[in-house]
Amino acid sequence: MPSRQWDRILIAVACCVVTLTLWSLCAWQLIIKFHTEITENVVPPCFCHNGGICQDGACVCPDEWIGLLCDIVNFCEASTYTYNNSEGDIKNLTFERIIVGKYGSSNEKCEPHTANGNSSIAIRLCSRNGIIPTLEEPSVQNCNENLDSLASQVETAESSAVLEIAKTTQILTAMPDQLTTQNISAAMDISVQILKKPNISDDPQASNTVVATVSQLLDAKETEFRSDLVNVTSRLTKTIEEFSLMSNITQTNIAVQSVPLMLNSSAILFLAQRDETPGNYQTTKLEIQKDATGLNDELSTEVQILLNITSNSSSINRRAGFVLYQNDKLFQSKTYLSHSNFSKQIVSGNIDGGTASGVEIAFNPKYNTSKFLLHDYACVFWDYAVNDWNTAGCTKERGQFLRCKCNHTTHFAVLMAFRINYKYAKPLECISYVGVGLSIAGLVITILFQIFTRKTRKSSVTWMLVSLCSSMLTFNIIFISGIENQNARNHSSNTSGYEQQYSTYYTTNNTLLKSDMVDPPEDSWCMAVAVLLHYFLLATFMWTALNCAQLYLLLIRAMKPLPGNFIVTMSAIGWGIPAVVVAVTLGATYREGKALNYRQEEFCWLAALDEDQNFSIEKPMLWSFLLPVALILLFNIIIFIKIIVSVIWKENKDLTRNKKDSFMGKITSTISVVVVLGITWTTGYFMLINQEETSLVFSYVFCILNATQGIQICILYTFRSPIFRKKVSKMISAWKVPEISVYLHSQIYRVSKLWPVKHFQETFRSFETENISCSTFSDSY
Repeated sequence: MPSRQWDRILIAVACCVVTLTLWSLCAWQLIIKFHTEITENVVPPCFCHNGGICQDGACVCPDEWIGLLCDIVNFCEASTYTYNNSEGDIKNLTFERIIVGKYGSSNEKCEPHTANGNSSIAIRLCSRNGIIPTLEEPSVQNCNENLDSLASQVETAESSAVLEIAKTTQILTAMPDQLTTQNISAAMDISVQILKKPNISDDPQASNTVVATVSQLLDAKETEFRSDLVNVTSRLTKTIEEFSLMSNITQTNIAVQSVPLMLNSSAILFLAQRDETPGNYQTTKLEIQKDATGLNDELSTEVQILLNITSNSSSINRRAGFVLYQNDKLFQSKTYLSHSNFSKQIVSGNIDGGTASGVEIAFNPKYNTSKFLLHDYACVFWDYAVNDWNTAGCTKERGQFLRCKCNHTTHFAVLMAFRINYKYAKPLECISYVGVGLSIAGLVITILFQIFTRKTRKSSVTWMLVSLCSSMLTFNIIFISGIENQNARNHSSNTSGYEQQYSTYYTTNNTLLKSDMVDPPEDSWCMAVAVLLHYFLLATFMWTALNCAQLYLLLIRAMKPLPGNFIVTMSAIGWGIPAVVVAVTLGATYREGKALNYRQEEFCWLAALDEDQNFSIEKPMLWSFLLPVALILLFNIIIFIKIIVSVIWKENKDLTRNKKDSFMGKITSTISVVVVLGITWTTGYFMLINQEETSLVFSYVFCILNATQGIQICILYTFRSPIFRKKVSKMISAWKVPEISVYLHSQIYRVSKLWPVKHFQETFRSFETENISCSTFSDSY
């Protein structure tokens, strides 16, 4: 058999093997994809009313509504109150809607020239009487007093004036989001001095007012609790801990509970439980159990602390006190940094007239498990010696909740470290698999065809198209085999239930944590895939621009030769510039050692979204990909317009074909230029439109057009080529057996052999007049 026939057979076999292998890869990925989708756990939907959001199968309600379906009112309607001011005049106070448990400020303000100019004259509490929200009577302030002046008065104030100072302080802190650091410091100082007054527990109204003020301060902005407040917050928490031995007061953000101890008391348990009775509103119930035998296992329990008591006194007036903070704003740590707005509860236990031989604490934190995964936690107490958290004397205990055991009493908490519960994307849908599979096969055929038939065309033309197809082929192979993050497999097995999080996702070592967020496990494979995809896709676009430039030189400036060392220069540009862009991007984003500064976790591609899942201009997706590609596409579009106006659609008086043939040729030539210049990628920018239906349409259009770009090039530049048809015809004739097959082929071959001669003559004449037809453009490549 002649060597040429062996060459053709080997080429055909290689193409078949490559095609079958790549299609097998596509089928394998599809099987894995469908198997994963079928075995995924399905969370039942919940039907929330009044703006509630369904999370983890339960409704998360806005502040104005509560209940299992967010259908129970949790506010007091707007109201008007009539009163007599200090001058005996009748005045009206108007209030907007007030959330239950919150104080609302009046619309009426103090006069601008007063000490509290432009602040609300009065506040009004919305409480709950059973299931019905109820408004309390307003508290009216003295407009000539502010927090600084009250702080200077409280130390020497008489008992009769303490209540007025407490009320005015509460009014002045009723708008927590408007408080400054100075306001918070002054209000805390007033609260400390009032709570230290002798027999303050005998004045329940003043005590309640002060605790209500502290509760309001815990709603102030996190940024206002700066390091210069450490001393005053320490004094306040110590004072409240001592005060807890004398009073029982519950407010929205803080609860103070006291209980007398009998001489034979051995243990006492403080519980904070969530009332989840069906049809009832959700609230926190506080309970103290004497002589408890252990911690509670009920899932509704949020926080609990068990004090094992050792008596050091025969006094019959022994008491135990407990304090529960709903957030940690009074405990600002320098070591543990918090990046999320998740509130951490703090609980304190204290014994008067005895000590605790052991303390057991359990936390059952409620957080969005669809957004966060618990990675680790630490059992800590607040160390006033360093004004920070400490783990000394505390250990972790395995159990249903986050359990701790300590050998002393003070303020306790669990510091938690979360991993983001990434919704790992499935970028390879059916269209992508089929399209990319076809493109890979088409690009392989095109590259082989261009190489084996390179003698029939200019070397520069062959090199440019082969380089474009090679970069596109490499990108497609890497994309289809490695775009999905390997962490997605571990992620699917780590989300099997809420209870499992408390027994699996932490170590037994009780080490002080540094942050509440940890990065996912580093995947060097995913990082490498992202870098390679970034490089080869940029290289693909760069080669489209270089092909565009060559088309301009060949068609618009046909009479002028190409510059010297054209191939070397183009190669340096086509492969070098993308490498520079990728290197600069890696150097600017990965220098901190965090892979997610460069790539996404959802799949192995450039980072584009911030922590709130919004498109960020600081991420490399914009400045290292979208902007360079936009400039390349703009260049290609400009040259494309020039080519179709000056060459493809220019009127040719010497045209010998019929009009229909001429029109279809121009259409095909236009499509050929669009495909090889990558202009269809402009549809990707329309996917950024912030409108769901529009973005979805362009997503499908983008996927169909660009996933199949390789097979489009193959059809337009290989399958349509007369040389390709001729060689395929010869290969088929070589494989045909005896008479009939040869006879049939010979008839077909005679017809096809006659057509290109005339075709070449016409296209050659067309090229000489600087016009281009579909076949001319295809044959030049």
